[in-house]
Amino acid sequence: MRRARPAARDRIRFWNAAQPVLVTRAIIVVNAILFVWVLFGTDRFIGGGVINSHEFDMVLSQYFIDNGEWYRLISSGFLHFGLLHIGMNMFLLWQLGVLLEPALGRGRFALLYFVSMLGGAVGALVLSPNALTGGASGAVFGLMAAATVGLQQRGVNPFKTGIGATLILNLLITFTIPGISVGGHLGGAIMGAAIGYAMLEPRWNRDAPWIGWVAPVIGMVASLAVVAAL
Repeated sequence: MRRARPAARDRIRFWNAAQPVLVTRAIIVVNAILFVWVLFGTDRFIGGGVINSHEFDMVLSQYFIDNGEWYRLISSGFLHFGLLHIGMNMFLLWQLGVLLEPALGRGRFALLYFVSMLGGAVGALVLSPNALTGGASGAVFGLMAAATVGLQQRGVNPFKTGIGATLILNLLITFTIPGISVGGHLGGAIMGAAIGYAMLEPRWNRDAPWIGWVAPVIGMVASLAVVAAL
């Protein structure tokens, strides 16, 4: 007798269970595709040089927001200026995604990522409104800060772990190397810490799990309100 094939629904369920970092992978793939698209037709690979037309269409600046191009709050978070830029961000995103996505679940992890991205965009507009800003660093800093807060809530000193050391090192780089968006990094970290606290608080996860869904939505609304008020 031939064994019956599993139903399509079962195959999907099994595949789904084997993908604990699906959102992380998807974000990295989108960043990589857009990085190649941005570089198409240019000779800039490592970094530097004059901004090209594709970067100009995605980059964030207060001028564009004033002209109604609010989509740049998101598009700029997928823009990278060179191989080193995207390489560092995607490396950190992978490490943090492996840690946080299985703990939060795909939906809440995606919300944490994008609310951190918006927090970084707001920070960049506040501290350097006329600069041309891009990169996933704001979102990545948000994930780092959320992981730091989550460890602290569970009684683990994050600064005795790799997460705390990575956060400190990246903050030092932020304030010492010219050309880095201080506002973008700090805005993402502050937003990530706040939303991470709401999502990863053990007592709230047990007694009021809805807070983990509502908090990032409130963060997004607050970010848009700040941008509108600038």
